[in-house]
Amino acid sequence: MDFTDTPAEASFRAGARAFLERHTERLDPGEAPPGPFIGEDPAAVRRSQGWQALKFDHGWACLTWPQEYGGRGLGPMEQVIWNQEELRFRTPVNIFSIGIGMLGPTLMKHGTGEQKRRHLAKMARGDEVWCQLFSEPGAGSDVAGLLTRATRDGADWVIDGQKTWNTGAHFCRWGVVIARTDPDVPKHQGLTCFIVDMRSAGIEVRPIRQMNGGSGVNDVFFDGVRVPDENRLGDVDGGWRVAITILMNERAAIGARGMAGFGPEDLVRLAREADGPRGKAIEDSAVRARIADFHVRTAGLRFTTYRTLTALSRGETPGPENAIHKLVGSPLRQRMAALGVELQGPAGAAMDAAYGAQSAWLAAPGMRLAGGTDEIMRNIIAERVLGLPAEPRVDKELPFSAMRRNRA
Repeated sequence: MDFTDTPAEASFRAGARAFLERHTERLDPGEAPPGPFIGEDPAAVRRSQGWQALKFDHGWACLTWPQEYGGRGLGPMEQVIWNQEELRFRTPVNIFSIGIGMLGPTLMKHGTGEQKRRHLAKMARGDEVWCQLFSEPGAGSDVAGLLTRATRDGADWVIDGQKTWNTGAHFCRWGVVIARTDPDVPKHQGLTCFIVDMRSAGIEVRPIRQMNGGSGVNDVFFDGVRVPDENRLGDVDGGWRVAITILMNERAAIGARGMAGFGPEDLVRLAREADGPRGKAIEDSAVRARIADFHVRTAGLRFTTYRTLTALSRGETPGPENAIHKLVGSPLRQRMAALGVELQGPAGAAMDAAYGAQSAWLAAPGMRLAGGTDEIMRNIIAERVLGLPAEPRVDKELPFSAMRRNRA
């Protein structure tokens, strides 16, 4: 692994840092960068859009996107460097990871020329925020089991159904929804994706109040929502190919942020201040051993990331090591946060307790579900990375309408 920037990367890093120093402030020592947006504060949304517009206007947004869509056509290493530098500064929360990180690349791959011209530049500047509308109450990890339907009616499609766990739907202008357009073929074959205007008649967004106090995810109901065929994303009944593009970007994004937030350094600081049975908690050898184990495991993930960065810096394609980030990182973060809550004793039950362990602990289970459960990720690694035999899938060739779950 090479831990140093090339001359070109060092020059790019210096330019990024200079821009950030001109337009915002460095974080104080020990101050954490902003976490995910989990509330309903319109002012926070406006601040995030303003920061995105400032970056876009100065050429620091969507660095890997083609210039024709508002980017700079740079490589992934430049985006990594920018992300590293931005995390050192006091910036608004990022509400664009779904749109810019997942749906933008999907639009570039599967969208029509008109769809790209209409949406991508406004997405890149933050003028219009996007959400993903995939999961349903009965179709989470098995997205292809969805029941939301889209029926052709002349030049339009009419969508009826329910989506759930839709991040940011309450402040988004656009979304990408996947619906069933042919129930008489196997479940993966009869799906189609659509771009929907979230202000359309028949769409109702209901925020879900989560146990960590946030309400950043929603239930979204479609009742006779009309979508013009020109807003179809990809081929009719070819939605699974579009969905796979989105899901691969989602899992990469979740894996990358799986280690963000509460970590070993926070545990050390907390253990030095928290009281234990024989003085401060840090004096307890069992506590030190647990923190040391977390440090080693976190370092393993960090160095795996460095392997990826080294490959990107050399112009190579990273290997399958990226597959472990979500599977290992999300449970590890949950266990570290649990120890942080434990070290605070009775105060650990308070949501406003110091150190942030409480909010991290309550949010961590969701990270093990989003983008595919732990079990789904194990199957993906086993089958696609290790080449092990696939699990039996008895419904693979069965028409969706013939599946038992859909019978009256």
